[in-house]
Amino acid sequence: MSNRTIPTDFPRESPFGSAPGAQPKLLVRLVDGRYVTGLTEEEWLERYEVCEDLAQQFVSYCSRKIAENPSLTHEMCLARARKGFALKVQQGEWDFSPAEQDWVMNRARRILGW
Repeated sequence: MSNRTIPTDFPRESPFGSAPGAQPKLLVRLVDGRYVTGLTEEEWLERYEVCEDLAQQFVSYCSRKIAENPSLTHEMCLARARKGFALKVQQGEWDFSPAEQDWVMNRARRILGW
């Protein structure tokens, strides 16, 4: 596990699931001999690190696109990046929740200072 900490603004929504039947159910997994609902701290940290890495990649991408095309506004550049991001998620190529997508783009915006 990394020494990094997860920022408080990183989304911590529990994954959704369902189980058939009339009786109420609680969705859990057996992890290291314990029943766990949602993600473990290690899994949250891994998701955060992937999102942080992607935000850094968007920073490089947007900086490069702005340098290549000075008429491209910051907002247009971020909107295009977000659209491509959402398309990859929609097509099943990437697995990010809507809240994680928002966080990644907001993080990239903060790093860029836009």
